[in-house]
Amino acid sequence: MNAIELLKADHDKVELLFQKVKATDEGEHKALFEQIREELEVHTHIEETVFYPRMKDEEELEDLVLEGIEEHHQVKMFLRELSALADDSEKFEPKLKVLIEDVTHHVQEEEGEMFPLIEELFNEAALDALGEELEKEKQKFKKTYSASGGK
Repeated sequence: MNAIELLKADHDKVELLFQKVKATDEGEHKALFEQIREELEVHTHIEETVFYPRMKDEEELEDLVLEGIEEHHQVKMFLRELSALADDSEKFEPKLKVLIEDVTHHVQEEEGEMFPLIEELFNEAALDALGEELEKEKQKFKKTYSASGGK
């Protein structure tokens, strides 16, 4: 799977979880949030350690990459804050809503602006090789993440 396909598949997984949040009662949101958190932790890690460093070398992508890194910082902040909240906190639902809005905006920018540019700049072989690298890092991170209990 090439890099763009892999990242879009991750985006789709998270979007499905977001749709479940919107379609379920608040009582189910904490469990859904844990799934969302796990998916986003892995996804932001592979983008920041493998994907973004490679894209940042391309002048046309530098600003989009820097913005993406800042958006990841914001997402991670919300993940930490949501994880730390008590189960009955009145802040949970509003923070979860803003997290969903922020991630949705980030995905729209990546898929609408960054990915089309990348497909122009990189040939299929380069995207396939990058996809393999992303997949390896994803598996490595998941093992570490599971071993540490998701911390």
